[in-house]
Amino acid sequence: MDELVNNLQEALKISPENTPLRLSLAEALLTSKRTGEAEKEFKLVLEKQPDNFQAKNGLAKVYFELQKYSAAIVITEELLEVKPNDVNLLMIISRSLLRNSEINKSIEFYKRALSLNPSLKDEELDENLRNVKSTKNEVDQLLESIEQEAGNVEKPSINFNDVGGMEKVKEEIKIKIIQPLLHPELYKAYGKKTGGGILLYGPPGCGKTYLARATAGQINASFISIGIHDVLDMWVGSSEKKLHEIFEIARRQTPCVLFFDEIDALGASRSDMRHSAGKMLINQFLTELDGVQSSNEGVLILGATNAPWHLDSAFRRPGRFDRIIFVQPPDKEGREATLKILLKEKPIGNIDYTTIAKMANDFSGADLKAVIDVAIENKLRQSFEKGIPQPIETKDLLSSLKQVKPSTKEWFNTAKNYALYANESGLYDEILEYLKIEK
Repeated sequence: MDELVNNLQEALKISPENTPLRLSLAEALLTSKRTGEAEKEFKLVLEKQPDNFQAKNGLAKVYFELQKYSAAIVITEELLEVKPNDVNLLMIISRSLLRNSEINKSIEFYKRALSLNPSLKDEELDENLRNVKSTKNEVDQLLESIEQEAGNVEKPSINFNDVGGMEKVKEEIKIKIIQPLLHPELYKAYGKKTGGGILLYGPPGCGKTYLARATAGQINASFISIGIHDVLDMWVGSSEKKLHEIFEIARRQTPCVLFFDEIDALGASRSDMRHSAGKMLINQFLTELDGVQSSNEGVLILGATNAPWHLDSAFRRPGRFDRIIFVQPPDKEGREATLKILLKEKPIGNIDYTTIAKMANDFSGADLKAVIDVAIENKLRQSFEKGIPQPIETKDLLSSLKQVKPSTKEWFNTAKNYALYANESGLYDEILEYLKIEK
């Protein structure tokens, strides 16, 4: 690093007006803990360019290192007006406020940073802020708000007829979820409970969330959709309380489909975690799945993930997510059915669904929706000119196909590596089968 600093200083002698070069020197000095020199270089930039964002950001870091916390706070507040969702700025101001003994403000900015990136870890902030105990009243308010905010219970109006293709996946769900509810006496005769868990995994945009909602509609069950922000909380123990209350709501609404989106964010492998808080949340999750304290009879738990390899292996034990289903991009028939559903009740002319579906290989349901959206935008321009809605034709969709790229390919590039080199249990065999790769 010292050699880099020397080289940058020599270069500046030749080109003293080169702002990017001076900023690089300032950043290198800051990294080398030569904060006084870094401060000087950042200030030289700001003399000529008072609104230079990088220089102000660097100066805020310098003031934090020099324990000039009030100055760091002033600069960071100004920068946050320009970029209010910059997580790095939120962390700088939160740390500065903590060091400045402004605890409540520090908590506010840390919460904002966590809401944007729940995986953030900062040992100093965690130790000083996460361990600030909530009052009983705060905890009561937290739990009372769950049902309105995180646990919005709905009765979906869609069912499997509204899901294009995915016949194999729907059949798996029928066996695991629907049949037990339709024939509970048969399951009880064999000592089997109605309920349990299914993990849906696959590339994004292939309808995992839509399928979960359709599953609830198929059996006229309540549906509760839970995202990571509905559970995670910075207060010690509050995330576990939230998760428990969510399960309690589902148990009071049986039959109920409880759907966890991006479940890998809540149930990441404990071996990869440095902090005990995350491990405690996973242990709570596993306890709720097992129904140790309360029965999950009639609670159907669906989890969706794009990255099953990040999920703690304990979730895949019998009685938890014991059925794991690969939700692949729709096949030709599935794409054709999806197109018909998406174009339903829209002004259309003569559409060759078979040709379009054949041309849309590797397209997810979300990709097909994007294709239709592009076609509609083009048709709206024509409609504005002629004053009446212009029907969507085959040529419009074929033209849109050229503008939209399938989003699934990047996912399969990653998944292929796990399927080839981290597949001892055969969990990802379906990926290899889909890619036509021999084991």
